[in-house]
Amino acid sequence: MRIQQLAYLDKIVETGSINEAAKQLFLTQPSLSNAIKELEAELGIQLLIRSKLGVSLTEEGREFMLYARQILDQVQLLEERYQQQPKRKQNFSVSAQHYAFVVHAFVELIKSVDANEYQFTLRETETQNILDDLTQFKSELGVLYLNDFNEQVLKKLFKERDLIFTPLFVAKPHVFVSRSNPLANQKHVQLEDLDDFPYLSYEQGENNSFYFSEEILSTLHHKKSIKVSDRATIFNLMVGLNGYTISSGIISSALNDDKIIAIPLDVEDSMTLGWLRHRQVSLSTTGKKYLKLLKQHIKDYGFEIMEQET
Repeated sequence: MRIQQLAYLDKIVETGSINEAAKQLFLTQPSLSNAIKELEAELGIQLLIRSKLGVSLTEEGREFMLYARQILDQVQLLEERYQQQPKRKQNFSVSAQHYAFVVHAFVELIKSVDANEYQFTLRETETQNILDDLTQFKSELGVLYLNDFNEQVLKKLFKERDLIFTPLFVAKPHVFVSRSNPLANQKHVQLEDLDDFPYLSYEQGENNSFYFSEEILSTLHHKKSIKVSDRATIFNLMVGLNGYTISSGIISSALNDDKIIAIPLDVEDSMTLGWLRHRQVSLSTTGKKYLKLLKQHIKDYGFEIMEQET
């Protein structure tokens, strides 16, 4: 196995095409294709799925690229130190439930990047998709919550998928409403106060289990219920319909135009929000930087950071 082969594979993955990668590498298409076939033969695995639409990594290929990119990053550090080579494009992906602090830290990460080229991905997505993205190595890091209701089921899935959950902080449930909502001036909200308002929650696709819900108390009956797929829509419905949802209490006025507020909900429950990674994955330099920004943003809201992998 040669470092050059790893660089070739990285370029193919970046472009999604052997032909385009060959052009950018100033190679012929057959010679590049043969180099990858030799690497696959040496490893005894198939790295790429080839089709008329281009190429993509197999599951084994995605796992292999995690290790390959760590090697290429180290090689790049040597080249930058001794040959003054330009930096390689940074890659980073995170999958999360719909939390403003996740987006805020992502924005700060991108602002801090000192690079002309990068490829970052933020997936605000269904709970099942977070687990899938980490298992399939599409994302380096995931963010979700546990509580007494879903903890046993989700931790079982973490174990089956070889995922490690690290708690970040514990939050009491809050109701998110618009500033024009009749409840907006209350210091605390009771469940019965919410009866006549539309309940807003995130849909969970085919795996619409109560255990995968992003909102606690997911088994409660609601007279009016609306499911949405993205955070912009849920905020629009809070303003337009006086709807509400239940979350951690952290909300970013910078990102949400100060139209939404959080009111403590009087229930005996709590949410432990944390981050996930695959056991085989060590966080990249970019991943560590993002996690640091995430923790700082959480601290800025007055929460104490927890540090213990489970």
